[in-house]
Amino acid sequence: MDLQEKKLRIDELVEKLNEASRAYYDDASEIMTNYEYDEAYDELLALEDETGYVRDDSPSINVGYETKTALPKVTHEKKMLSLNKTKDRDELKAWLGDKEGLLSWKLDGLTVVLTYENGRLARAVTRGNGTQGELITDNALACRNIPRVIPCKGKAIIRGEAVIKYSDFEKINEAIDDADAKYKNPRNLCSGSIRQLDPKITAERNVSFHAFSLYSLEDENTELPPSRTAKMEWMREQGFEVVFYEKVDSGNLLDAIDRFEEKIATYDIPSDGLVLTLEDEKYAKTLGETAKYPRDAIAFKWRDQNAETILREIEWSPSRTGLLNPVAIFDPVELEGTTVSRASVHNINIMEDLKLGIGDTIVVYKANMIIPQISGNLTKSGNLEIPSACPVCGGKTRIRDEDGTRTLVCLDPDCLAKHVKKFSLFVSRDAMNIEGLSEQGLLKLIGAGIIRSFPDLFDLKEHREEIVAMEGFGEKSYDNLIASIDKARKTTPARLLYSLGVPGIGVTTSNMIARACRNNWAEIQSLDEEGLTSIDGIGDIMAAEYIKYFANEENGYIIEQILKRLDIDESYEDAGSRLAGKTFVITGSLEYYANRKDLKAEIEAEGGKVAGSVSAKTDYLITNDPDSGSAKNKSARELGVEIITEADIRAMLA
Repeated sequence: MDLQEKKLRIDELVEKLNEASRAYYDDASEIMTNYEYDEAYDELLALEDETGYVRDDSPSINVGYETKTALPKVTHEKKMLSLNKTKDRDELKAWLGDKEGLLSWKLDGLTVVLTYENGRLARAVTRGNGTQGELITDNALACRNIPRVIPCKGKAIIRGEAVIKYSDFEKINEAIDDADAKYKNPRNLCSGSIRQLDPKITAERNVSFHAFSLYSLEDENTELPPSRTAKMEWMREQGFEVVFYEKVDSGNLLDAIDRFEEKIATYDIPSDGLVLTLEDEKYAKTLGETAKYPRDAIAFKWRDQNAETILREIEWSPSRTGLLNPVAIFDPVELEGTTVSRASVHNINIMEDLKLGIGDTIVVYKANMIIPQISGNLTKSGNLEIPSACPVCGGKTRIRDEDGTRTLVCLDPDCLAKHVKKFSLFVSRDAMNIEGLSEQGLLKLIGAGIIRSFPDLFDLKEHREEIVAMEGFGEKSYDNLIASIDKARKTTPARLLYSLGVPGIGVTTSNMIARACRNNWAEIQSLDEEGLTSIDGIGDIMAAEYIKYFANEENGYIIEQILKRLDIDESYEDAGSRLAGKTFVITGSLEYYANRKDLKAEIEAEGGKVAGSVSAKTDYLITNDPDSGSAKNKSARELGVEIITEADIRAMLA
């Protein structure tokens, strides 16, 4: 490249890197991987050094990013700098020299600065652009492990990282039915959670804080600890969780790095490397800083293990919104101790930028040693054809362009993948109760053509080899799934009715219909308008939808096939009448019953009714905390509803 071409490339890289920062800080989204960002950033540094051409908005001279949110801005007492970095272990050892240091995790979340005055949390601010951050004090108070009060009565400024653990991240995603709405990674979710206007969201997502630096301490009764280790222990004594660290020197540094590396696979807190700081604070202060980096600390980024392999296929994985996600299937390779054979390509832009083609030699790696990614294509044949037909339903597809991001979508509104929620309902706990089939798992089975309708779920034994080979399944998961399916074959008429997804028929109504028909499935299926409207809560419109559903020939055939695979318990006992005509509301935690559904079932078995909210028609509010100030307790007191405990309702049922 000549000088002009190099300047144009610098412009391109600056725009690309700043766009990635905007996506991360403003939208809590990720448009490029850490690997891609680091690669582009390193190229930018080399070109700027070579040409002397440095733009004012270059990320090489700016720290962080100027966010655009409704949160108020606060200026930091001192500019927060970035850390210089290396991927070379020997270079890290040379940097430490003959000094002692602290080696700790470089946590992958959102940096937060806490200021305590007179022992109380006075202010919490995000890092922001290094000069100004966002005021998030209310959200910090909602974090489960940030102390509101500390023993120190002076002024203390603590820096640390707000994170969402992998285990909590997985639980949050498991609760989201829509596969497309699931969060991409803990870092982005944490950034969005800590910068919410509603602190309740921060609390619900279990954001935690891990202190890594005592920035300053002004207290007439306490001297500033003289070393990094002493500062870490001082923060621990104040009630903070501190980032895990080891004390190192040139003799044990490399062994310590190995120990950290061994923990990565099972470490629950997101991390994208390590941080090495000098132990001697007095010496560290003499080193000063550059315009962007302090000289007493350095980041160590893992050198990603790469492997060459052959691309064999692009699988277009379906989603319930019609989005078809490209997934690269390649010859298995060993990376970071595991066998990898597939990686998401994310969208058409990336697929085309890599010029992917079947038979190409590609380079794959694990981002942060965890997530498989494609980092390069050595042959770049570009011979991939974007399918014009959906692999699930055969319907037409279209390339959709949203703000420059191109994706493939299925246009058929009746595509089976778009109706995956029907399958999610069918396998749910209150329906057939088949464990081990999330919405994403169902989509994989639908995409592979293994399930086309409800009866197919009971025939998965015929597809053992294919399912075991799928990502997210494996031998153990498959065996557990089959065991759950076999257990689900024995069911009740009420469960089956609810699982079918008849319009308007929920769990409670299904139970009421089953009781009205004395658990006789043939009678349930053939109810007429008069029989339906005689059941409490069913009106003319719901009855018409019910009759229409069972009159449909296709539905009738599916039900016939399901019945061949089930053992339905139609035994029936007359309901008791001890609670007849009484309406109950349940709130708070229970001690005797496993959950509210169990208590609800016992109440309904004795003729009672359980509602979701307190009203003038409520007879009893059941709670183990009668004096609580909760909304339901307040409503009950205002309306004169009798408040009873779990022990009271057990006595009524005895």
